[in-house]
Amino acid sequence: MHDMTITSTSKKILRSGLTSLWMTALVIFIDRLSKWWVLQHLTFQEPMQVLPIFNLTLAYNKGAAFSFLHSASGWQHIFLGGLALVVSVIIVVWLCRLPKNAYWMNTALCLILGGALGNAWDRVLYRYVIDFLSFHWGNWYFAIFNIADSAICVGTSMIIISWMFAAKE
Repeated sequence: MHDMTITSTSKKILRSGLTSLWMTALVIFIDRLSKWWVLQHLTFQEPMQVLPIFNLTLAYNKGAAFSFLHSASGWQHIFLGGLALVVSVIIVVWLCRLPKNAYWMNTALCLILGGALGNAWDRVLYRYVIDFLSFHWGNWYFAIFNIADSAICVGTSMIIISWMFAAKE
């Protein structure tokens, strides 16, 4: 007869930060949906003005942040994809060790995980990351980015803020 009791491992999982993984799934879903939309509606490198300081502009980033390594010979795809997987494993282990009521840190880690996996998904499918959010002021343009990049930046900022306040205690 099958035992219907929850094992101690299952209880640990239910009390851990892994219960926040729905946020990771949400980030990936929004990232994939937005990238699907831009691929259907935008032409490569042709800006669609949304606001005087904001355009949607389809771009392909073969490198890392701010197109770092974009002109490398191809090894960067394996390196950056592998790095995303290593970081993802570290984050999942970290979430396993955090209590589920550590909302701030769980949210930060899930945002970073969702962003890392969203961009890794692009690297596997296309060998580049689809970017489309373009902010500018006059003739000055910030690097084009995407939802996954935003999630990574917000999550990282949350961790830094958490560490800054923890250092004051």
